[in-house]
Amino acid sequence: MPKVASTRRPQTKPKLGQHFLDNEDFAARVVDALGDVSQSTVLEIGPGRGILTSLLARRARRLIAVELDRVLAAQLRLKFGMARNVEVIEADVLSVDFDSLFGPKPGLSRPGIDLRPEPMKVVGNLPYYITSDILLRLFEFSKYFDTIVIMVQREVADRIAAQPGRRDYGMLSATAQLYGHVEKLFTLPPGAFVPPPKVHSTVLRLTIDPQQEKLGVAGDGFIDFLRLSFGQKRKTLWNNLKAKYDTAELKRALAEAKVKATARAETLSLEESAAIYRALRSTHTES
Repeated sequence: MPKVASTRRPQTKPKLGQHFLDNEDFAARVVDALGDVSQSTVLEIGPGRGILTSLLARRARRLIAVELDRVLAAQLRLKFGMARNVEVIEADVLSVDFDSLFGPKPGLSRPGIDLRPEPMKVVGNLPYYITSDILLRLFEFSKYFDTIVIMVQREVADRIAAQPGRRDYGMLSATAQLYGHVEKLFTLPPGAFVPPPKVHSTVLRLTIDPQQEKLGVAGDGFIDFLRLSFGQKRKTLWNNLKAKYDTAELKRALAEAKVKATARAETLSLEESAAIYRALRSTHTES
């Protein structure tokens, strides 16, 4: 395991859930996990003091760093002011309009020409308390991204990567795996950060590959269906779904999908959940 950097900054109380990565070896491994970025645009979430930013500025064709903390954003602008490929945005990533930032610009589109967005890469040390919110936001705009490499609390990483039938499998697991392939890469000790958190962190790589079309559930409704399915984890799938669907609809859909009424959402694969949703959707269409 790489040694923790010996030069330490004074430990300060973290703001906004901040624990700054302070280990050059781990930082290099995180950036390496993105692959070749020499021809890519990289979105960095929460650059903090810029340990990843420094590496990315030397490797990426374009780097957009989104930092919420005003002081840190100002320091980053000063540090990377001469780097023409680096742009620092002071903003909450949850409120960034990715369509405006990455989408086609007015005047550039031409009739009959499909200007597909350039696939971008995302990297970040996500604040523990809003990890799920940030991931869901990225999934919402998944058309812009092809790879996401993030540092998250180890327990959250276990949930994201959990497979159906495991205790950790839930709404976050299903949603992440609906949008792509999840890999747990390596774990970082608390000492790799300043100030050290009370938990370990795990680096995840998500390769974006949305499954909605393949599963026959394209559109907005399937996410809401999953949310309802996992609504109360101790309840059976039947008890969660009956809040919206009537008995006849549920019986028919579960029978068509070959899923028992006593099953729980965490035991179902995405294929099984999609089969139930498709059956329910067809029932509504027929009625």
